[in-house]
Amino acid sequence: MASVAIEPAQHGLVAHSDGPVVPVQTRDERPTSFDPADFGVPTGLEVNWRFAPLGRLAPLFEALPADDRPDDPAVVFEIIAPDGVVASPLARGTAPRGEIFRPEDLPSALAWQLCDDALHLTVPADAELADRVRVRMHGNGAHRRSNAHIVIEAKENSRATVVLGHTGSAQFAENVEIIVRDGAHLTVIAVQDWEDDAIHASLHQARVDRDASLKHIVVSIGGGVVRVNPTVRLAGAGSQGELFGLSFADAGQHLENQVFLHHEGPHTTGDVLYKGALQGESARTVWIGDVLIGHEAVGTNTYEANRNLVLTPGARADSIPNLEIETGQILGAGHASATGRFDDEQVFYLTSRGITEVEARRLVVRGFLNEIVQKIDDEELRSRLEAVIEEELAGEGLSGEGAARS
Repeated sequence: MASVAIEPAQHGLVAHSDGPVVPVQTRDERPTSFDPADFGVPTGLEVNWRFAPLGRLAPLFEALPADDRPDDPAVVFEIIAPDGVVASPLARGTAPRGEIFRPEDLPSALAWQLCDDALHLTVPADAELADRVRVRMHGNGAHRRSNAHIVIEAKENSRATVVLGHTGSAQFAENVEIIVRDGAHLTVIAVQDWEDDAIHASLHQARVDRDASLKHIVVSIGGGVVRVNPTVRLAGAGSQGELFGLSFADAGQHLENQVFLHHEGPHTTGDVLYKGALQGESARTVWIGDVLIGHEAVGTNTYEANRNLVLTPGARADSIPNLEIETGQILGAGHASATGRFDDEQVFYLTSRGITEVEARRLVVRGFLNEIVQKIDDEELRSRLEAVIEEELAGEGLSGEGAARS
């Protein structure tokens, strides 16, 4: 496919031939291309890379094929699907691969080029799946490279939940293309539960058609560097998008999400809520949220928020919400961000009723994260997350004065 990388005008500004190029200001104006050469290796000056640990991500900037060996692939896929769901390979140039997906950075362009066969999951029209579709991906080595492209297609008026699970260790570049046809209702849950030395960069792009809905949930609890960036286009009239996320960063972990919700069609509804907890020296989370209400998106109602709870000194959370509105005919729009430490009043209230300070702090964290956990309509996954949160809270750092004050 031809490259489409360009330097667009932004808000009436254009670059002069004898002057500097106007920097890209908004998410929808970023250039896209199927050719990795159009991006170049990130330097950290780019708006979408300025918070990322480029040195640790460097293996994903190299044009290396998957490090597969006979009977020993770098990442093993296991697919568990109920009757009716079709799982099949999909070559580049074969629809619907590329129907909506456009790489927007170097790792996603490399994954597009280096992954010969995508995994295509099709939910049949009018199907209502009681059981989850589960795709389990397990990495077989910290220094082994793998690339993947996954296409999830929910046909008209279907209902389904797809869970993408990541465990083990690898250097993994992943594209996820999500198509929600008219009247379909789809939930996609991506769980990053890697080992501490894994490196993972994933670009999710979704389109939601007329009267359809997508619930998209990102859970990052493992991995050395994990960067999952979802884009959801509410293209059809009456479409809905719910984008939720949960992260728990330990010492040395970098967990990042750059979220883009684009209201394109009229009378669309959006809800974005990401929550993160950080514990340990050099624990780091990054959240950048962009919501764009387009010219045709009259009657829109949308809200985005990010909340972070810093549990110990030395941890850092960066949070940047952005909202752009191109029509005045909306029902409502707003955004919010908050990053802080424990609420001393909550802790005092609990300790005054005979609960120890350590347990009080754990209760506060559980309550903080539970809002996202309860949005996951999967008992097996909820139980796993609750157990992981308990393991994290039982670790070092969540006790004493140092946990409450910098």
